[in-house]
Amino acid sequence: MIQDLQTRAMLAATDDEGMSTAEYAIGTIAAAAFGAILYTVVTGDNIVSALTGIITKALDTAVG
Repeated sequence: MIQDLQTRAMLAATDDEGMSTAEYAIGTIAAAAFGAILYTVVTGDNIVSALTGIITKALDTAVG
């Protein structure tokens, strides 16, 4: 009888049916927010000019 109760308690504690949808929703919202922040940072004038400077410097470097 005690083993049966322990088994039921274990199953109840580990049963996460129905939580998948909520977890996916939160993960999707977090990913979208991170993407929006990253897009804002990368398309900022400072980043674009820094990347352009790095690429220009690399292309102007003499090899040999």
